[in-house]
Amino acid sequence: MLAISEYQEQFLLYLESQNFDKEPKNLYQPIDYILQLGGKRLRPVLTLMTADIFDVDYKLALPAAMAVEVFHNFSLVHDDIMDDAPLRRGNITVHEKWDLNTGILSGDAMLILAYQYFENYNPKTFRKLAKLFSKTALEVCEGQQYDVDFETRNDVTIPEYLKMIEYKTAVLVAAAMKMGAIIAQTSKENSKLIYDFGLNLGLAFQLQDDYLDAFGDPKTFGKQVGGDIIENKKTYLYLKALEFSKTEEKKLLTQLFSLQIEGNENKINSVKEIFNSTGASAATQKAIQGFTMKAFKTLKKLEISDDKKALLKDFGENLMSRNK
Repeated sequence: MLAISEYQEQFLLYLESQNFDKEPKNLYQPIDYILQLGGKRLRPVLTLMTADIFDVDYKLALPAAMAVEVFHNFSLVHDDIMDDAPLRRGNITVHEKWDLNTGILSGDAMLILAYQYFENYNPKTFRKLAKLFSKTALEVCEGQQYDVDFETRNDVTIPEYLKMIEYKTAVLVAAAMKMGAIIAQTSKENSKLIYDFGLNLGLAFQLQDDYLDAFGDPKTFGKQVGGDIIENKKTYLYLKALEFSKTEEKKLLTQLFSLQIEGNENKINSVKEIFNSTGASAATQKAIQGFTMKAFKTLKKLEISDDKKALLKDFGENLMSRNK
Protein backbone atom coordinates (compact mmCIF):
# COMPACT_ATOMS: atom_id res chain seq x y z
CA MET A 1 0.00 0.00 0.00
CA LEU A 2 1.09 3.54 -0.75
CA ALA A 3 0.50 6.79 1.10
CA ILE A 4 -2.37 8.92 -0.26
CA SER A 5 0.15 11.46 -1.57
CA GLU A 6 1.88 8.69 -3.52
CA TYR A 7 -1.37 7.58 -5.18
CA GLN A 8 -1.96 11.22 -6.09
CA GLU A 9 1.54 11.47 -7.52
CA GLN A 10 1.14 8.31 -9.59
CA PHE A 11 -2.22 9.45 -10.92
CA LEU A 12 -0.80 12.84 -11.86
CA LEU A 13 2.01 11.14 -13.77
CA TYR A 14 -0.59 9.15 -15.70
CA LEU A 15 -2.63 12.30 -16.30
CA GLU A 16 0.45 14.10 -17.63
CA SER A 17 1.04 11.24 -20.07
CA GLN A 18 -2.36 11.78 -21.69
CA ASN A 19 -2.30 13.78 -24.90
CA PHE A 20 -4.96 16.47 -25.24
CA ASP A 21 -2.92 18.55 -27.67
CA LYS A 22 -5.27 17.82 -30.55
CA GLU A 23 -7.32 19.61 -33.16
CA PRO A 24 -9.59 21.46 -32.96
CA LYS A 25 -7.78 23.26 -30.17
CA ASN A 26 -10.89 25.07 -28.96
CA LEU A 27 -12.38 21.67 -28.14
CA TYR A 28 -9.35 20.08 -26.45
CA GLN A 29 -7.64 23.05 -24.77
CA PRO A 30 -10.54 23.59 -22.33
CA ILE A 31 -10.40 19.87 -21.47
CA ASP A 32 -6.70 20.08 -20.71
CA TYR A 33 -7.29 23.32 -18.80
CA ILE A 34 -9.92 21.93 -16.39
CA LEU A 35 -7.95 18.71 -15.84
CA GLN A 36 -4.83 20.70 -14.95
CA LEU A 37 -6.57 22.96 -12.43
CA GLY A 38 -5.66 20.66 -9.57
CA GLY A 39 -8.19 19.69 -6.96
CA LYS A 40 -8.02 16.88 -4.45
CA ARG A 41 -8.10 14.06 -7.06
CA LEU A 42 -10.21 12.28 -4.44
CA ARG A 43 -12.11 9.98 -6.78
CA PRO A 44 -9.23 8.61 -8.88
CA VAL A 45 -7.13 8.10 -5.74
CA LEU A 46 -9.97 6.03 -4.28
CA THR A 47 -10.04 3.85 -7.40
CA LEU A 48 -6.29 3.19 -7.19
CA MET A 49 -6.33 2.66 -3.45
CA THR A 50 -9.26 0.24 -3.61
CA ALA A 51 -7.55 -1.92 -6.25
CA ASP A 52 -4.48 -2.01 -4.01
CA ILE A 53 -6.56 -2.85 -0.95
CA PHE A 54 -7.93 -5.92 -2.74
CA ASP A 55 -4.41 -7.08 -3.64
CA VAL A 56 -4.12 -6.02 -7.28
CA ASP A 57 -1.46 -3.70 -8.71
CA TYR A 58 -2.99 -0.22 -8.51
CA LYS A 59 -1.46 0.63 -11.91
CA LEU A 60 -4.04 -1.64 -13.53
CA ALA A 61 -6.70 0.75 -12.25
CA LEU A 62 -5.15 3.90 -13.75
CA PRO A 63 -7.38 3.99 -16.88
CA ALA A 64 -10.53 3.56 -14.75
CA ALA A 65 -9.28 6.24 -12.35
CA MET A 66 -8.77 8.54 -15.33
CA ALA A 67 -12.31 7.83 -16.55
CA VAL A 68 -13.66 8.84 -13.14
CA GLU A 69 -11.60 12.05 -13.08
CA VAL A 70 -12.55 13.04 -16.62
CA PHE A 71 -16.23 12.43 -15.91
CA HIS A 72 -16.07 14.36 -12.63
CA ASN A 73 -14.51 17.33 -14.37
CA PHE A 74 -17.05 17.11 -17.20
CA SER A 75 -19.79 17.47 -14.60
CA LEU A 76 -18.00 20.47 -13.07
CA VAL A 77 -17.77 22.25 -16.43
CA HIS A 78 -21.50 21.87 -16.99
CA ASP A 79 -22.40 22.60 -13.36
CA ASP A 80 -20.44 25.86 -13.55
CA ILE A 81 -22.40 26.82 -16.66
CA MET A 82 -25.71 26.08 -14.95
CA ASP A 83 -24.66 27.99 -11.81
CA ASP A 84 -23.03 30.80 -13.80
CA ALA A 85 -20.01 30.33 -11.52
CA PRO A 86 -17.01 32.61 -12.11
CA LEU A 87 -14.43 30.50 -10.26
CA ARG A 88 -13.44 26.85 -10.03
CA ARG A 89 -10.55 25.89 -7.74
CA GLY A 90 -9.60 29.55 -7.54
CA ASN A 91 -9.33 29.90 -11.34
CA ILE A 92 -11.62 31.18 -14.07
CA THR A 93 -14.26 28.64 -15.08
CA VAL A 94 -14.15 27.15 -18.59
CA HIS A 95 -17.23 28.95 -19.90
CA GLU A 96 -15.88 32.28 -18.62
CA LYS A 97 -12.38 31.74 -20.03
CA TRP A 98 -13.70 30.65 -23.43
CA ASP A 99 -17.46 30.94 -23.95
CA LEU A 100 -20.71 29.14 -23.23
CA ASN A 101 -20.78 27.03 -26.39
CA THR A 102 -17.19 25.89 -25.89
CA GLY A 103 -17.97 24.86 -22.32
CA ILE A 104 -20.94 22.79 -23.44
CA LEU A 105 -19.15 21.08 -26.32
CA SER A 106 -15.89 20.41 -24.48
CA GLY A 107 -17.91 18.97 -21.61
CA ASP A 108 -19.74 16.66 -24.03
CA ALA A 109 -16.40 15.48 -25.42
CA MET A 110 -15.15 14.74 -21.90
CA LEU A 111 -18.09 12.42 -21.25
CA ILE A 112 -17.21 10.43 -24.37
CA LEU A 113 -13.50 10.41 -23.52
CA ALA A 114 -14.31 9.02 -20.06
CA TYR A 115 -15.97 5.95 -21.61
CA GLN A 116 -13.01 5.38 -23.94
CA TYR A 117 -10.71 4.68 -20.98
CA PHE A 118 -12.65 1.49 -20.22
CA GLU A 119 -11.46 0.11 -23.55
CA ASN A 120 -8.18 -0.70 -21.78
CA TYR A 121 -9.86 -3.66 -20.04
CA ASN A 122 -10.92 -7.13 -21.15
CA PRO A 123 -14.54 -7.52 -22.32
CA LYS A 124 -15.87 -8.91 -19.01
CA THR A 125 -14.31 -6.15 -16.93
CA PHE A 126 -15.28 -3.54 -19.53
CA ARG A 127 -18.95 -4.56 -19.28
CA LYS A 128 -18.96 -4.37 -15.48
CA LEU A 129 -17.21 -0.99 -15.43
CA ALA A 130 -19.38 0.48 -18.20
CA LYS A 131 -22.59 -0.76 -16.56
CA LEU A 132 -21.65 0.80 -13.22
CA PHE A 133 -20.47 3.97 -14.93
CA SER A 134 -23.67 4.41 -16.97
CA LYS A 135 -25.83 3.94 -13.88
CA THR A 136 -23.71 6.42 -11.94
CA ALA A 137 -23.60 9.02 -14.72
CA LEU A 138 -27.38 9.01 -15.01
CA GLU A 139 -27.77 9.34 -11.24
CA VAL A 140 -25.40 12.32 -11.26
CA CYS A 141 -27.60 13.99 -13.88
CA GLU A 142 -30.70 13.23 -11.80
CA GLY A 143 -29.01 14.73 -8.74
CA GLN A 144 -28.11 17.87 -10.66
CA GLN A 145 -31.71 18.26 -11.83
CA TYR A 146 -32.99 17.87 -8.27
CA ASP A 147 -30.48 20.55 -7.23
CA VAL A 148 -31.80 22.93 -9.90
CA ASP A 149 -35.44 22.16 -9.02
CA PHE A 150 -34.84 22.84 -5.33
CA GLU A 151 -33.76 26.42 -6.05
CA THR A 152 -37.35 27.42 -6.86
CA ARG A 153 -39.10 25.19 -4.31
CA ASN A 154 -39.98 26.21 -0.77
CA ASP A 155 -41.02 22.77 0.45
CA VAL A 156 -37.77 20.79 0.14
CA THR A 157 -37.36 18.21 2.92
CA ILE A 158 -34.20 16.85 4.54
CA PRO A 159 -34.73 13.36 3.00
CA GLU A 160 -35.14 14.94 -0.45
CA TYR A 161 -31.97 16.93 0.03
CA LEU A 162 -30.00 13.88 1.16
CA LYS A 163 -31.24 11.96 -1.90
CA MET A 164 -30.10 14.84 -4.11
CA ILE A 165 -26.54 14.92 -2.73
CA GLU A 166 -26.40 11.12 -2.79
CA TYR A 167 -27.03 11.20 -6.54
CA LYS A 168 -25.11 14.36 -7.36
CA THR A 169 -21.97 13.59 -5.36
CA ALA A 170 -21.90 10.42 -3.27
CA VAL A 171 -22.63 7.85 -6.00
CA LEU A 172 -19.52 8.86 -7.95
CA VAL A 173 -17.32 8.48 -4.87
CA ALA A 174 -18.90 5.07 -4.27
CA ALA A 175 -18.53 4.04 -7.92
CA ALA A 176 -14.87 5.14 -7.95
CA MET A 177 -14.18 2.68 -5.13
CA LYS A 178 -16.27 -0.12 -6.63
CA MET A 179 -14.36 0.22 -9.92
CA GLY A 180 -11.17 -0.59 -8.04
CA ALA A 181 -12.93 -3.63 -6.58
CA ILE A 182 -14.16 -4.73 -10.04
CA ILE A 183 -10.64 -4.50 -11.48
CA ALA A 184 -9.32 -6.49 -8.50
CA GLN A 185 -12.04 -9.12 -9.08
CA THR A 186 -12.84 -9.30 -5.39
CA SER A 187 -16.04 -10.87 -4.03
CA LYS A 188 -19.50 -9.40 -4.64
CA GLU A 189 -19.84 -8.81 -0.91
CA ASN A 190 -16.59 -6.85 -0.75
CA SER A 191 -17.63 -4.85 -3.83
CA LYS A 192 -20.97 -3.97 -2.22
CA LEU A 193 -19.41 -3.05 1.10
CA ILE A 194 -16.76 -0.82 -0.43
CA TYR A 195 -19.51 0.88 -2.48
CA ASP A 196 -21.49 1.51 0.73
CA PHE A 197 -18.36 2.85 2.42
CA GLY A 198 -17.82 5.27 -0.46
CA LEU A 199 -21.47 6.28 -0.52
CA ASN A 200 -21.55 7.31 3.13
CA LEU A 201 -18.16 8.98 2.84
CA GLY A 202 -19.48 10.86 -0.20
CA LEU A 203 -22.53 12.07 1.73
CA ALA A 204 -20.28 13.31 4.53
CA PHE A 205 -17.98 14.91 1.95
CA GLN A 206 -20.83 16.86 0.31
CA LEU A 207 -22.22 18.06 3.64
CA GLN A 208 -18.71 19.23 4.51
CA ASP A 209 -18.55 21.00 1.14
CA ASP A 210 -21.86 22.73 1.87
CA TYR A 211 -20.58 23.79 5.27
CA LEU A 212 -17.34 25.14 3.80
CA ASP A 213 -19.30 27.00 1.13
CA ALA A 214 -20.76 29.13 3.91
CA PHE A 215 -18.00 29.09 6.51
CA GLY A 216 -14.81 28.25 4.59
CA ASP A 217 -11.78 30.46 4.14
CA PRO A 218 -11.82 32.07 0.66
CA LYS A 219 -8.02 31.63 0.49
CA THR A 220 -8.22 27.84 0.80
CA PHE A 221 -11.74 26.95 -0.36
CA GLY A 222 -11.05 27.70 -4.03
CA LYS A 223 -14.61 28.69 -4.83
CA GLN A 224 -16.72 31.73 -4.10
CA VAL A 225 -17.63 31.54 -0.39
CA GLY A 226 -21.34 32.06 0.04
CA GLY A 227 -22.07 30.84 -3.49
CA ASP A 228 -24.88 28.55 -2.32
CA ILE A 229 -26.47 31.42 -0.40
CA ILE A 230 -26.29 33.69 -3.44
CA GLU A 231 -27.90 30.96 -5.55
CA ASN A 232 -30.61 30.41 -2.89
CA LYS A 233 -29.74 26.71 -2.68
CA LYS A 234 -31.71 24.71 -0.15
CA THR A 235 -28.70 23.10 1.52
CA TYR A 236 -28.70 21.04 4.71
CA LEU A 237 -27.67 24.20 6.57
CA TYR A 238 -30.68 26.10 5.22
CA LEU A 239 -33.17 23.29 5.86
CA LYS A 240 -31.93 22.77 9.42
CA ALA A 241 -32.07 26.53 10.04
CA LEU A 242 -35.73 26.54 8.93
CA GLU A 243 -36.45 23.55 11.16
CA PHE A 244 -34.86 25.13 14.23
CA SER A 245 -35.73 28.80 13.72
CA LYS A 246 -38.39 30.80 15.51
CA THR A 247 -41.08 32.66 13.58
CA GLU A 248 -39.12 35.89 13.03
CA GLU A 249 -35.90 34.09 12.04
CA LYS A 250 -37.81 31.84 9.65
CA LYS A 251 -39.50 34.84 8.06
CA LEU A 252 -36.18 36.64 7.61
CA LEU A 253 -34.44 33.55 6.22
CA THR A 254 -37.15 32.83 3.65
CA GLN A 255 -37.19 36.49 2.70
CA LEU A 256 -33.41 36.51 2.18
CA PHE A 257 -33.67 33.36 0.05
CA SER A 258 -36.27 35.00 -2.16
CA LEU A 259 -33.79 37.69 -3.22
CA GLN A 260 -31.81 37.40 -6.45
CA ILE A 261 -28.79 39.54 -5.59
CA GLU A 262 -25.36 38.89 -7.08
CA GLY A 263 -22.56 38.77 -4.52
CA ASN A 264 -24.40 40.67 -1.76
CA GLU A 265 -22.20 40.45 1.34
CA ASN A 266 -24.99 41.65 3.63
CA LYS A 267 -27.23 38.80 2.51
CA ILE A 268 -24.43 36.25 2.97
CA ASN A 269 -23.53 37.51 6.45
CA SER A 270 -27.17 37.69 7.58
CA VAL A 271 -27.84 34.12 6.48
CA LYS A 272 -24.67 32.85 8.16
CA GLU A 273 -25.73 34.52 11.41
CA ILE A 274 -29.04 32.64 11.26
CA PHE A 275 -27.23 29.37 10.49
CA ASN A 276 -25.19 29.86 13.67
CA SER A 277 -27.89 31.24 15.97
CA THR A 278 -30.41 28.47 15.15
CA GLY A 279 -27.88 25.69 15.65
CA ALA A 280 -28.02 24.68 11.98
CA SER A 281 -24.26 24.90 11.57
CA ALA A 282 -23.71 22.63 14.59
CA ALA A 283 -26.36 20.19 13.31
CA THR A 284 -24.62 20.04 9.94
CA GLN A 285 -21.30 19.23 11.57
CA LYS A 286 -23.05 16.50 13.57
CA ALA A 287 -24.51 15.03 10.36
CA ILE A 288 -21.06 15.04 8.74
CA GLN A 289 -19.73 13.06 11.70
CA GLY A 290 -22.73 10.72 11.55
CA PHE A 291 -22.25 9.70 7.92
CA THR A 292 -18.51 9.34 8.49
CA MET A 293 -19.15 6.95 11.39
CA LYS A 294 -21.65 5.02 9.24
CA ALA A 295 -18.93 4.59 6.63
CA PHE A 296 -16.49 3.35 9.28
CA LYS A 297 -18.99 0.72 10.49
CA THR A 298 -18.95 -0.79 7.00
CA LEU A 299 -15.20 -1.36 7.31
CA LYS A 300 -15.73 -3.95 10.04
CA LYS A 301 -17.45 -6.30 7.57
CA LEU A 302 -14.85 -6.05 4.82
CA GLU A 303 -12.67 -9.10 4.24
CA ILE A 304 -9.36 -7.25 4.34
CA SER A 305 -6.57 -6.92 6.89
CA ASP A 306 -6.87 -4.59 9.89
CA ASP A 307 -4.06 -2.36 8.66
CA LYS A 308 -5.95 -1.77 5.40
CA LYS A 309 -9.11 -0.96 7.34
CA ALA A 310 -7.06 1.52 9.37
CA LEU A 311 -5.80 3.12 6.16
CA LEU A 312 -9.36 3.62 4.89
CA LYS A 313 -10.40 5.05 8.25
CA ASP A 314 -7.47 7.49 8.26
CA PHE A 315 -8.43 8.58 4.77
CA GLY A 316 -12.00 9.29 5.89
CA GLU A 317 -10.89 11.19 8.95
CA ASN A 318 -8.50 13.36 6.95
CA LEU A 319 -11.21 14.04 4.40
CA MET A 320 -13.58 15.33 7.05
CA SER A 321 -10.99 17.63 8.64
CA ARG A 322 -10.23 19.37 5.33
CA ASN A 323 -10.69 23.13 4.84
CA LYS A 324 -11.05 23.16 1.05
